Amino acid sequence: MPKKINKINSSRRSFLAGSATVAGAAAAASVMPISIASANHTDKGARGLPSWTAWKKRSALIIHSDKGMETHRAAIGNSVITPLRHVYIRNNMPTMSDAQIGNRNKWKLKVEGVKNPKTYTLAQLKQLAQKTEATILQCSGNGRGFFAHKVRGSQWETGAAACLIWTGCPVSAIVKDCGGLASGVKFLTATGADMPKQLNPKKALVERSIPAKARKDAFVAWEVNGVNIPNSHGGPLRMVTPGYFGINNVKHVGKLAFTAKESSVKYMKSSYRISPIGKKGSQYPSCWEMSVKSWIVSPLKSAKSGNVVVSGVAMGGTKKVSNIKVSVDGGKSWKKAKFTGPDMGKFAWRRFVFETKLKPGSYKIVSKASAGGKSQPKLRMENRRGYAHNGWLDHGVDIKVS
Repeated sequence: MPKKINKINSSRRSFLAGSATVAGAAAAASVMPISIASANHTDKGARGLPSWTAWKKRSALIIHSDKGMETHRAAIGNSVITPLRHVYIRNNMPTMSDAQIGNRNKWKLKVEGVKNPKTYTLAQLKQLAQKTEATILQCSGNGRGFFAHKVRGSQWETGAAACLIWTGCPVSAIVKDCGGLASGVKFLTATGADMPKQLNPKKALVERSIPAKARKDAFVAWEVNGVNIPNSHGGPLRMVTPGYFGINNVKHVGKLAFTAKESSVKYMKSSYRISPIGKKGSQYPSCWEMSVKSWIVSPLKSAKSGNVVVSGVAMGGTKKVSNIKVSVDGGKSWKKAKFTGPDMGKFAWRRFVFETKLKPGSYKIVSKASAGGKSQPKLRMENRRGYAHNGWLDHGVDIKVS
């Protein structure tokens, strides 16, 4: 397959048939398959929050494992921005502790692949340039729980996503300060500093390469929702790549490199590849740009007859979401919904509402968003690891009206 097929194509026709140190056993387990545990906070024997993220709101989260915590569908809130205590967690490496991080302002970012390579401290980045932007953070596997085949990993449905406000230094400003890009650059490669030293970098280093054009929107952030980025969300410095899946928003980022080739580590070369069921390999598309998507957040199970207000969120990936429709009969007929709340830019999601009169009975409520001339497809794109699901049918809700 040609190497250029790296951008996600959501068309089904074109698809190929403040914290405690976690070390030792936890570090070794970080490269092993995730086990599914008692998840919902209401379940008997449900797990509590790990000590390294005990500040989260337990009732807002579904705990799949020590590395995967999903936001309850109804817990993203009624504003555009997701409350930080409700935001999902997905870790490939153990969260760094305060002791490992040290003085946050002295955290270092090494920059390579530019005409004048430099190493910046966080304090220096704050003085170089700043931007504040709302973006969607979404795990590549959000929606995996809807797939029919047995997919390894956390069984996310809708809650591995959040809309957040970040503040940081634009990558474009860093490039300018370093005299511009070196010749032959094709990728922006970010490397995390969170890999335990005893692990093999080829298998465990979190390093992701995305097209170099992404540098125009990308930035390295030190603040989220008005506070320093918590350790469990990748502080003190995190890569933010607007419109790209969460794995590309590298936590605890310690190096930016502008490279001619993609990284050769596992998390780039073989992981996060959208391959057909039963196949895998670096020849398949990487989880890069997100696709247009929406889902209902209320009502979820029941409603009283009469006037019913349906609400949800819609996003356009790297494009501005332009239209949203709702169906109360499982997609047989559609009506236009309206966006509500502030428009915080093309990389943020929009809340939408739809008012309708419903009689007692059972209803399948679904939503369908459009962005950049494309609309959500009806069905998921079947693939081995359950990535990039934006089909509207699975994301619908079945409610009873009484």
